[in-house]
Amino acid sequence: MEQAQERAGRSGRPKVVLGVAGGIAAYKACELLRRLTETGHDVRVVPTDAALHFVGAATWSALSGHPVSTEVWEDVHEVPHVRIGQAADLVVVAPATADLLARAAHGLADDLLTNTLLTARCPVVFAPAMHTEMWEHPATRENVATLRRRGAVVIEPAVGRLTGVDTGKGRLPDPVEIFEICRRVLARGAAAPDLTGRHVVISAGGTREPLDPVRYLGNRSSGKQGYALARTAAARGARVTLIEANTGMTDPAGVDVVRVGTAVQLREAVLKAAADADAVVMAAAVADFRPLSYAEGKIKKKDGEEPVPVALVRNPDILAEISAERARPGQVVVGFAAETDDVLANGRHKLRRKGCDLLVVNEVGERKTFGAEESEAVVLAADGGETPVPYGPKEALADTVWDLVAPRLPAGASADASSAADPTV
Repeated sequence: MEQAQERAGRSGRPKVVLGVAGGIAAYKACELLRRLTETGHDVRVVPTDAALHFVGAATWSALSGHPVSTEVWEDVHEVPHVRIGQAADLVVVAPATADLLARAAHGLADDLLTNTLLTARCPVVFAPAMHTEMWEHPATRENVATLRRRGAVVIEPAVGRLTGVDTGKGRLPDPVEIFEICRRVLARGAAAPDLTGRHVVISAGGTREPLDPVRYLGNRSSGKQGYALARTAAARGARVTLIEANTGMTDPAGVDVVRVGTAVQLREAVLKAAADADAVVMAAAVADFRPLSYAEGKIKKKDGEEPVPVALVRNPDILAEISAERARPGQVVVGFAAETDDVLANGRHKLRRKGCDLLVVNEVGERKTFGAEESEAVVLAADGGETPVPYGPKEALADTVWDLVAPRLPAGASADASSAADPTV
């Protein structure tokens, strides 16, 4: 961290190297570059020769304010193949093609970008983009596993339209979301990605229980805290499954998103995803009750008649269920408690009743926590520990949660790490 601060101090701005490999998604890196420069980062773009077939050097130079080259032989007296990596606070490669990942994993140094990757002693982030078959090939999976074992953050590609008519996993994540990962990695400085090889499951948002085709019982949860947990976990190296209920938010980079609506659907998705998870964080606001019956047509208001009372039944208690029946030994379960009064007393009671390892307790209301960008909380632990989190950005609370989860995870390789080279496992 001190070295990073010293490097940034020379210009007053964090130094970022943006590597661009030769894929059709190279044009999207322009948006990532713009986000980085507009937020005060000093960005040097290092493309491959192939990348310049998609976006020319003049564009990169104009947007970054630095000369652009792919060669180790230009400005030899400045030793660019060494100095660029040495001076960086972060190296991010977007897009990272299958070829670039292979060369990086095997330590090749046949152009300026791969030389930079070998000399960098700062955090490195790869944002892969390629066809699904290339991403799923055992060679690519092994290269990804190798880079992750060495401490690089290799975020999962998105699912969507690829080149031509093809659709599948391999799309470059939204540049805005890649920027969020970079920002969080930079904030952690030289800290190792401590969730590498771990699979974490996070629920977010609020369930909706339908009354009829147009009405439902719901709550005020926006899903922002769950998304902050997902982004932070991805930046710390985890494979993340985010189960979102009615948020309408953009998918975080490097995160597998499962969309649900009701509490019953959420339970099904959580149980399925938790089967091989190292940690499960239940940040979603799950409805305690649902209507006993569903009206196939819109419930009409009738003149002179009072509405028929809505009979409710209990929804499954997902947090208590997964806490009592852990899907695998050592699985860490985290719950959330939204309280309006006697916050800590109710939180401690809920922690004992639910049986989870950690419980994040916060006070909620119409203008508190739900929908806000900031929050404050106390994280209660089953072993009696209490960790207050002062009022601040929700990502700060998210980092605190992972700080508490990480040391509770069993030592040794996780199921995710052991299957990294084989997507069929």
